[in-house]
Amino acid sequence: MSQTITQTKSRQDIHQVVTDRIISQLEKGNIPWYKPWKGQGATLELPYNTVSKNHYNGINNLLLWCTAHEKQFASPEWATFKQWSENKELIRKGEKGTMVVYYDFLEKEVEGQDELQKIPFLKTYHVFNRCQLESYNGEDVIHSDQDEKKEPLVSRIHAVDAFVENTKAIIRHGGEQAFFSLKEDFIQMPYLLSFMDTPACSATEGYYSVLMHELIHWSGADCRLDRFKAKSEFNANKQELYAKEELVAELGAAFLCAEFGINTLEKTNHAAYIGSWLEALKSDKGLIIPAANQATKAVRFLKELRPE
Repeated sequence: MSQTITQTKSRQDIHQVVTDRIISQLEKGNIPWYKPWKGQGATLELPYNTVSKNHYNGINNLLLWCTAHEKQFASPEWATFKQWSENKELIRKGEKGTMVVYYDFLEKEVEGQDELQKIPFLKTYHVFNRCQLESYNGEDVIHSDQDEKKEPLVSRIHAVDAFVENTKAIIRHGGEQAFFSLKEDFIQMPYLLSFMDTPACSATEGYYSVLMHELIHWSGADCRLDRFKAKSEFNANKQELYAKEELVAELGAAFLCAEFGINTLEKTNHAAYIGSWLEALKSDKGLIIPAANQATKAVRFLKELRPE
């Protein structure tokens, strides 16, 4: 599948463009990784490509969610200009594409070594939403095949319970806090009765979205993805690593909840929550992309676990 690729001047430029995109949404009071854009009570859906039917990954989910939220797109379906054209679809005049990114590699000879060293760098291209097509009339929204498999939201969501059970994570209930104990390797959750219905999500959805957050933390233990060491991709001190791990858990939980059709729990202090991420992103433009990459790795790890 061919597509037009645009390479910016440097990796740092793309990091800044992506970070600025997320910051612009936060400054407007929007949290693109959990706030729905299709009206009250609607769920966040993972963007996918119209040709491959594959979901986008990592930071691209956030970039496409940002545009969908800003433009009020009702469809999770995206494609390049060329892909839409090959499907005999036309983009409306004046519509602009949304940038997505991917890693490519340069091969470089290293003195004294027989093998070429591969150096990763970011490339970009642009995609358009189904809602930007001339043929779109506001009623023909096409959703992914997973929509047909979603079960009604009840007190227990069997598909999610089976997914969590496959991980073999130890989950304890009690108290008023949710956390992952790295030292003792278990997840602590409040009782189900502690979760209340809100305008944004049901008590059941709130419970499972918190559980997904802690399960992403669980995936980072040294016996699994080993994400909590300063030698990691973030190269951060202990305090910075903690903050960035929280972002990984936020994003990973959003990705998982989107797959299961679950609304994520609204933060108690919305403004303060946004403010904390704005401060972090403005001080470190290299934060959001590796966090999204780590979140995707965590989701893949959890999905690939199988019962013994």
